Amino acid sequence: MSNSGKRAGVRPEHPVALVTGASGGLGQALALELDALGCKVAVHYNSSQDAARAVQDKLTNDSALVTGDVGSYEAVTALYEQVTEKLGPVDVLVNNGAIRRDQVMAMQKPEDWAAVIQTNLIGSFHTARVCVPHMLRTRWGRVVNVVSPSGLIATAGQTAYSASKAGLIGFTRTLAAECGRRGVTVNALSPGFMITGMTQSLPDQVKDSMEAKAPVPRFVTVEEVARSMGLFLEQDCMTGQVISIDSGVSIT
Repeated sequence: MSNSGKRAGVRPEHPVALVTGASGGLGQALALELDALGCKVAVHYNSSQDAARAVQDKLTNDSALVTGDVGSYEAVTALYEQVTEKLGPVDVLVNNGAIRRDQVMAMQKPEDWAAVIQTNLIGSFHTARVCVPHMLRTRWGRVVNVVSPSGLIATAGQTAYSASKAGLIGFTRTLAAECGRRGVTVNALSPGFMITGMTQSLPDQVKDSMEAKAPVPRFVTVEEVARSMGLFLEQDCMTGQVISIDSGVSIT
Protein backbone atom coordinates (compact mmCIF):
# COMPACT_ATOMS: atom_id res chain seq x y z
CA MET A 1 0.00 0.00 0.00
CA SER A 2 1.38 3.41 -0.93
CA ASN A 3 2.28 5.82 1.86
CA SER A 4 2.67 8.80 -0.49
CA GLY A 5 -0.04 10.69 1.38
CA LYS A 6 2.22 10.76 4.43
CA ARG A 7 5.30 12.10 2.69
CA ALA A 8 6.64 15.51 3.50
CA GLY A 9 6.28 18.39 1.11
CA VAL A 10 9.12 19.88 -0.88
CA ARG A 11 11.64 22.11 0.83
CA PRO A 12 11.48 25.61 -0.71
CA GLU A 13 14.48 26.66 -2.75
CA HIS A 14 14.93 29.66 -0.47
CA PRO A 15 13.09 28.99 2.82
CA VAL A 16 12.02 31.99 4.86
CA ALA A 17 13.66 31.82 8.28
CA LEU A 18 12.71 33.88 11.31
CA VAL A 19 15.41 34.14 13.99
CA THR A 20 14.26 35.76 17.21
CA GLY A 21 16.82 37.61 19.26
CA ALA A 22 19.01 37.87 16.17
CA SER A 23 20.81 41.02 17.31
CA GLY A 24 22.92 39.13 19.87
CA GLY A 25 26.05 37.04 19.40
CA LEU A 26 24.43 33.65 18.87
CA GLY A 27 21.47 35.13 17.01
CA GLN A 28 23.80 36.82 14.55
CA ALA A 29 25.71 33.58 13.95
CA LEU A 30 22.46 31.67 13.39
CA ALA A 31 21.19 34.30 10.95
CA LEU A 32 24.45 34.29 8.99
CA GLU A 33 24.50 30.48 8.81
CA LEU A 34 20.91 30.30 7.58
CA ASP A 35 21.71 32.96 4.99
CA ALA A 36 24.67 30.88 3.82
CA LEU A 37 22.34 27.87 3.54
CA GLY A 38 20.13 29.79 1.11
CA CYS A 39 17.44 31.09 3.45
CA LYS A 40 15.79 34.48 3.33
CA VAL A 41 16.23 35.62 6.92
CA ALA A 42 13.99 37.80 9.05
CA VAL A 43 16.26 39.37 11.67
CA HIS A 44 14.22 39.94 14.83
CA TYR A 45 15.13 42.29 17.64
CA ASN A 46 13.32 43.69 20.64
CA SER A 47 15.30 46.81 21.56
CA SER A 48 18.72 46.62 19.84
CA GLN A 49 17.81 48.00 16.43
CA ASP A 50 21.32 49.15 15.49
CA ALA A 51 22.83 45.75 16.31
CA ALA A 52 20.10 43.98 14.34
CA ARG A 53 20.65 46.26 11.35
CA ALA A 54 24.36 45.44 11.49
CA VAL A 55 23.46 41.75 11.27
CA GLN A 56 21.16 42.36 8.32
CA ASP A 57 23.91 44.26 6.51
CA LYS A 58 26.01 41.08 6.53
CA LEU A 59 23.37 38.94 4.82
CA THR A 60 23.51 38.21 1.10
CA ASN A 61 19.99 36.91 0.37
CA ASP A 62 16.73 38.81 0.69
CA SER A 63 16.19 39.73 4.33
CA ALA A 64 14.02 41.81 6.61
CA LEU A 65 14.38 43.60 9.92
CA VAL A 66 11.44 42.97 12.25
CA THR A 67 10.68 43.87 15.84
CA GLY A 68 8.22 42.96 18.57
CA ASP A 69 8.03 41.65 22.13
CA VAL A 70 7.72 37.87 21.83
CA GLY A 71 6.07 37.83 25.25
CA SER A 72 3.01 39.48 23.68
CA TYR A 73 0.87 37.38 21.34
CA GLU A 74 -0.50 40.50 19.69
CA ALA A 75 3.04 41.77 19.03
CA VAL A 76 4.08 38.40 17.59
CA THR A 77 1.04 38.35 15.30
CA ALA A 78 2.01 41.78 14.00
CA LEU A 79 5.63 40.65 13.67
CA TYR A 80 4.58 37.64 11.58
CA GLU A 81 2.59 39.91 9.29
CA GLN A 82 5.73 42.01 8.79
CA VAL A 83 7.73 38.95 7.79
CA THR A 84 5.03 37.63 5.47
CA GLU A 85 4.68 40.98 3.74
CA LYS A 86 8.42 41.40 3.20
CA LEU A 87 9.62 37.83 2.59
CA GLY A 88 6.69 35.41 2.64
CA PRO A 89 5.36 32.93 5.24
CA VAL A 90 7.90 31.48 7.66
CA ASP A 91 9.27 28.02 6.82
CA VAL A 92 12.03 27.91 9.46
CA LEU A 93 11.52 29.27 12.97
CA VAL A 94 14.47 29.63 15.34
CA ASN A 95 13.38 30.61 18.84
CA ASN A 96 16.59 32.17 20.09
CA GLY A 97 15.30 35.23 21.95
CA ALA A 98 15.68 34.89 25.72
CA ILE A 99 16.32 36.81 28.91
CA ARG A 100 17.99 35.81 32.18
CA ARG A 101 17.36 37.31 35.60
CA ASP A 102 19.34 35.13 37.96
CA GLN A 103 18.78 35.08 41.69
CA VAL A 104 18.38 32.43 44.36
CA MET A 105 14.70 31.56 44.47
CA ALA A 106 14.15 32.56 48.11
CA MET A 107 15.21 36.12 47.29
CA GLN A 108 13.84 36.52 43.77
CA LYS A 109 11.15 39.01 42.88
CA PRO A 110 8.07 37.22 41.56
CA GLU A 111 7.82 39.66 38.66
CA ASP A 112 11.38 38.82 37.56
CA TRP A 113 10.66 35.08 37.70
CA ALA A 114 7.48 35.57 35.69
CA ALA A 115 9.23 37.77 33.10
CA VAL A 116 11.74 35.02 32.29
CA ILE A 117 8.97 32.45 31.81
CA GLN A 118 6.92 34.90 29.73
CA THR A 119 9.74 35.64 27.30
CA ASN A 120 11.60 32.35 27.10
CA LEU A 121 8.77 29.81 27.26
CA ILE A 122 5.50 31.54 26.49
CA GLY A 123 7.22 33.68 23.86
CA SER A 124 8.32 30.52 22.05
CA PHE A 125 4.73 29.28 22.10
CA HIS A 126 3.60 32.60 20.60
CA THR A 127 6.02 32.43 17.67
CA ALA A 128 5.34 28.75 17.03
CA ARG A 129 1.60 29.37 17.18
CA VAL A 130 1.74 31.91 14.35
CA CYS A 131 4.36 30.11 12.23
CA VAL A 132 3.51 26.41 12.43
CA PRO A 133 0.07 26.45 10.69
CA HIS A 134 1.69 27.49 7.39
CA MET A 135 4.30 24.74 7.78
CA LEU A 136 1.59 22.16 8.36
CA ARG A 137 -0.32 23.29 5.28
CA THR A 138 2.74 23.05 3.02
CA ARG A 139 3.94 19.83 4.71
CA TRP A 140 7.46 21.15 5.26
CA GLY A 141 8.89 23.20 8.08
CA ARG A 142 11.51 23.46 10.78
CA VAL A 143 11.23 24.70 14.35
CA VAL A 144 14.43 25.00 16.37
CA ASN A 145 14.11 26.04 20.00
CA VAL A 146 17.32 27.25 21.60
CA VAL A 147 17.51 25.83 25.12
CA SER A 148 20.42 25.49 27.56
CA PRO A 149 22.31 23.01 29.72
CA SER A 150 20.46 24.76 32.56
CA GLY A 151 17.31 23.01 31.31
CA LEU A 152 19.03 19.64 31.73
CA ILE A 153 21.18 20.05 34.86
CA ALA A 154 20.84 22.02 38.09
CA THR A 155 22.31 25.51 38.16
CA ALA A 156 21.95 27.37 41.44
CA GLY A 157 20.43 30.82 41.06
CA GLN A 158 18.60 29.92 37.87
CA THR A 159 15.26 28.46 38.90
CA ALA A 160 13.43 30.77 36.46
CA TYR A 161 15.83 30.30 33.56
CA SER A 162 16.12 26.56 34.17
CA ALA A 163 12.35 26.16 34.38
CA SER A 164 11.87 28.13 31.16
CA LYS A 165 14.39 26.02 29.25
CA ALA A 166 13.24 22.68 30.72
CA GLY A 167 9.69 23.66 29.82
CA LEU A 168 10.83 24.50 26.30
CA ILE A 169 12.36 21.03 25.97
CA GLY A 170 9.01 19.48 26.92
CA PHE A 171 7.25 21.82 24.50
CA THR A 172 9.68 20.77 21.76
CA ARG A 173 9.07 17.07 22.21
CA THR A 174 5.29 17.33 22.34
CA LEU A 175 5.05 19.72 19.38
CA ALA A 176 7.29 17.33 17.44
CA ALA A 177 4.80 14.53 18.11
CA GLU A 178 1.97 16.74 16.84
CA CYS A 179 3.69 17.87 13.65
CA GLY A 180 5.78 14.96 12.40
CA ARG A 181 3.20 13.42 10.08
CA ARG A 182 3.05 16.64 8.08
CA GLY A 183 6.74 17.00 7.42
CA VAL A 184 7.46 19.53 10.16
CA THR A 185 10.34 18.75 12.50
CA VAL A 186 10.75 20.36 15.92
CA ASN A 187 14.05 20.12 17.74
CA ALA A 188 15.97 21.84 20.51
CA LEU A 189 19.48 23.24 20.30
CA SER A 190 21.38 23.39 23.59
CA PRO A 191 24.56 25.49 23.35
CA GLY A 192 27.20 25.39 26.02
CA PHE A 193 28.83 28.39 27.63
CA MET A 194 29.66 30.99 25.02
CA ILE A 195 31.08 34.49 25.27
CA THR A 196 28.01 36.47 24.30
CA GLY A 197 26.21 39.50 25.67
CA MET A 198 24.46 37.25 28.17
CA THR A 199 27.72 35.87 29.65
CA GLN A 200 30.17 38.72 29.02
CA SER A 201 29.49 40.31 32.40
CA LEU A 202 30.35 37.19 34.40
CA PRO A 203 33.48 37.49 36.57
CA ASP A 204 36.63 35.90 35.12
CA GLN A 205 36.85 33.40 37.96
CA VAL A 206 33.34 32.19 37.17
CA LYS A 207 34.21 31.76 33.49
CA ASP A 208 37.42 29.91 34.41
CA SER A 209 35.44 27.59 36.68
CA MET A 210 32.92 26.89 33.93
CA GLU A 211 35.66 25.97 31.48
CA ALA A 212 37.47 23.75 33.98
CA LYS A 213 34.34 21.67 34.69
CA ALA A 214 33.65 20.78 31.07
CA PRO A 215 35.00 17.54 29.55
CA VAL A 216 36.23 19.71 26.67
CA PRO A 217 37.66 22.52 28.81
CA ARG A 218 36.81 25.57 26.74
CA PHE A 219 33.90 27.77 25.80
CA VAL A 220 31.93 26.92 22.66
CA THR A 221 32.00 29.47 19.84
CA VAL A 222 28.78 30.83 18.38
CA GLU A 223 29.96 29.72 14.94
CA GLU A 224 30.28 26.11 16.14
CA VAL A 225 26.73 26.19 17.46
CA ALA A 226 25.35 27.85 14.34
CA ARG A 227 26.72 25.13 12.07
CA SER A 228 24.00 22.86 13.45
CA MET A 229 21.48 24.71 11.26
CA GLY A 230 22.49 22.61 8.27
CA LEU A 231 21.66 19.44 10.18
CA PHE A 232 18.24 20.72 11.22
CA LEU A 233 17.38 21.77 7.67
CA GLU A 234 18.54 18.56 6.01
CA GLN A 235 17.23 15.88 8.37
CA ASP A 236 13.60 14.94 7.68
CA CYS A 237 13.53 12.15 10.29
CA MET A 238 15.19 13.90 13.23
CA THR A 239 12.53 15.42 15.45
CA GLY A 240 11.87 15.90 19.17
CA GLN A 241 15.60 15.83 19.89
CA VAL A 242 17.87 17.96 22.04
CA ILE A 243 21.15 18.56 20.21
CA SER A 244 23.78 19.63 22.75
CA ILE A 245 26.84 21.53 21.58
CA ASP A 246 28.16 22.29 25.03
CA SER A 247 31.68 20.87 25.50
CA GLY A 248 30.03 18.03 27.43
CA VAL A 249 28.75 20.23 30.28
CA SER A 250 25.35 18.51 30.30
CA ILE A 251 26.88 15.07 30.98
CA THR A 252 28.90 16.12 34.02
